[in-house]
Amino acid sequence: MTAPPRADAVPSAALRVTGVGLAVLSGLAVALQSRINGELGVRLGDGIAAAVVSFGLGLLVLLVLVPVVPAGRRGLRRLRSALAAGTLRPWQCLGGVCGALLVATQGLTIGTLGVAVFTVAVVAGQTGSSLAVDRAGLGPTGRQPVTANRLAGAALTVVAVLIAVGDRLGDPGTLALALLPLLGGIAIAWQQAVNGQVRAASGSALTATLVNFAVGTLALLVTLAVDLLVRGLPTGGFPSEPWFYLGGPIGILFIALAAAVVRFTGVLLLGLATIAGQIVGAVLLDVLLPTAASHPGPATLLGAALTLVAVLIAALGPPVRR
Repeated sequence: MTAPPRADAVPSAALRVTGVGLAVLSGLAVALQSRINGELGVRLGDGIAAAVVSFGLGLLVLLVLVPVVPAGRRGLRRLRSALAAGTLRPWQCLGGVCGALLVATQGLTIGTLGVAVFTVAVVAGQTGSSLAVDRAGLGPTGRQPVTANRLAGAALTVVAVLIAVGDRLGDPGTLALALLPLLGGIAIAWQQAVNGQVRAASGSALTATLVNFAVGTLALLVTLAVDLLVRGLPTGGFPSEPWFYLGGPIGILFIALAAAVVRFTGVLLLGLATIAGQIVGAVLLDVLLPTAASHPGPATLLGAALTLVAVLIAALGPPVRR
């Protein structure tokens, strides 16, 4: 006689699938944010200034929103209590520094590298770092084993992105500049892990997002001060089109979704699903809102499809241990 199924089996699977779907949505948001911040960096003539504008506007939105929302106020009280009790360490609140690094690399490198090379570098860093972060147990799900499914999904993701952009890698001289988005990709996994810890301690994804933007904005302001001393004022002017200033609010969506679902997916699966959304978003942007460099061909579409397959392979592995 077979044992009856556990009561929590179906809800856990449903939450996991929902988490993957929301992570893909956050990846779409990252693709759009990258396009906006990259263009803003070109118009301002300063990628750091563009990052400050993006993060600063996101922080202003959150400073208005969090005190108004009851869950946000409760989250701030719980966060303060967790820090006082030591159940949340101060270093776990520094995920915003990693977010600041990623946004800064968008403004600094996309204008020169293009979205294709930028995406390859970020994906390579994020995939390897996600495996390490899960294995070390830095996320709210604790230690996650490096299973065959997870390794296969991570490897296939890198292959898929290389196929998608292989015809655009261009000049080898760009490899040195590509180290910046590579470091940004490595930082993403750690950011998602510690933001998940802040969300678990505060009970509010909105609170975790506010902490992320506050820390990131402070880090970027310090960096901008050094940048102004070394290079002087930005050479460009502030654009008049409103869409140039949507990078910060879009970043709120990305950070909040990631902080909310990482406890169901683990860092690696969250990263792979986010990458899938980025690739699909990049293809849609190139098709619907083309630029001079936009030319999605069969290789790009094949790479996008393989990325979705990679996420499915990783998702079919053992469920996240909680």
